[in-house]
Amino acid sequence: MNADAMLIEHMMSPKNYGKIAYKNSEGIGKNPQNGEKVVVYMHIKEDEPVPYIDNIGFEAIGCTTTVVAGSMLTEEAKGLSIEGARNLVAATKALLEKLPEEDASCSEMVALAIEAAVDTYEKRKEDASYPPITYYVATSCTPKEEEKDENPTD
Repeated sequence: MNADAMLIEHMMSPKNYGKIAYKNSEGIGKNPQNGEKVVVYMHIKEDEPVPYIDNIGFEAIGCTTTVVAGSMLTEEAKGLSIEGARNLVAATKALLEKLPEEDASCSEMVALAIEAAVDTYEKRKEDASYPPITYYVATSCTPKEEEKDENPTD
């Protein structure tokens, strides 16, 4: 399947969308500039020598890009160890650094939600009632040209 077909598939039928029946962690990625957010729900299977993401789901209040990124990244995260999930987040962030801010922020929000879910899981090993962690994107999804148009200087 080529890249365009894969993107269309994730757009038309997002994978892992919705809450999962049993979770032991969740994390939130937010864009404070426009109110968009992603919540990632994880079930980390702990009865193996190396705990791994047995099930994962997400919900998004955001654009199509956010949903497609959520679908693709959660598919990649499924089956990964905690270290593998951290590596996925790091690799995603590194790729996004090469894009313009407005193109990267939606995918960054999903990566941050996965990172927050992993960090929440780690905290809950010490305190089972630890609340979900929220991380915020550092970039804007509004192109700089639009920002200038919204604030004309006369």
